[in-house]
Amino acid sequence: MKAPELGIKIGLYEHGKRNSMADLGVKVGHATLIEDNDVRTGVTVILPPVKNPYRERLFSATFVMNGFSKPIGFIQVEELGYIETPIALTNTLSVYTVASAVVKHMVELNPDLKSVSPVVMECNDSYLNNVRKMAVREEHYFEALKNARLDFKEGSVGAGTGMSAFEFKGGIGSSSRIVEIGGEEYRVTSLVLANFGRREDLTIAGIPVGLYLKDYPGRGTSGRGSISMVVATDAPLTARQLKRLAKRAVIGLARTGGYAYHGSGDVVLAFSTAQSVPFGKEPEMVSFLPDNALSRLFRATAEATEEAIINALLQAKTMKGNGHVRYALPVEEVLEILEKHGVVEKA
Repeated sequence: MKAPELGIKIGLYEHGKRNSMADLGVKVGHATLIEDNDVRTGVTVILPPVKNPYRERLFSATFVMNGFSKPIGFIQVEELGYIETPIALTNTLSVYTVASAVVKHMVELNPDLKSVSPVVMECNDSYLNNVRKMAVREEHYFEALKNARLDFKEGSVGAGTGMSAFEFKGGIGSSSRIVEIGGEEYRVTSLVLANFGRREDLTIAGIPVGLYLKDYPGRGTSGRGSISMVVATDAPLTARQLKRLAKRAVIGLARTGGYAYHGSGDVVLAFSTAQSVPFGKEPEMVSFLPDNALSRLFRATAEATEEAIINALLQAKTMKGNGHVRYALPVEEVLEILEKHGVVEKA
């Protein structure tokens, strides 16, 4: 169950109907690999709501808080201001395999394609997964693509299978927010691959939950880790404005107890579904939101990202792998802690 279903209120804005990236029509698919005693990994694919992302390019931007990360495709996004492929997530040593699969996918869709910039983001799942086996193959990208749907799973699935967060089980989480600007309603959504954090840093709804759980079993590693964050909105924004939006995802990260420690890769990609840029053409003139109307979107980005991280923790399951164990966040204990602080009412 997600935070709102448990009575945990994060932020001021209301969430969308699905409380996920699906509120924008974005589909997400997973390929989950659990093999032998040491393979705990996978691929997650984010599909923007266009038929062919290479020919219907969406305005996009990136932001790097801490660059101990290996994302592919960020340079061209920064230069041109759009994405032209689906967005894929996987483990650190599999980004190159998955990028090759994304290229093949785009070649299949576009017979005249001669250049493309795949977007692949990653975190290191080597605590639970023998990353040196490089178990992810190109076929797993296509499996995740086939599994893409609006009603997608979160937690220990796809790229999140072997991830850890705050020395508990981490993984995939998503959330959305609705804001009103000038009489129009817009949605801001976030999806995260959470694989970071020290136990005592964990903060939920402003309460230092991790301090109460610091002696809970299963501690291990320095807590550095990484997080890949994807923000999407239907607000009509330029690439420059989307970069400003991407920066606010880090506020949500900080509110959960993320400190971007040395060795941590904290990266964000943001895109808008409001309009597409046709291949080989300049975008038609549209009415973008003025900069002085962005504050609500900034807050919504922080809130959606904060909750997405907590949702990843709430939905992840205990997992053993590679000689280690990561316990799921003890939800009942968390709810008791939050209830004592008056920020949640147990049903």
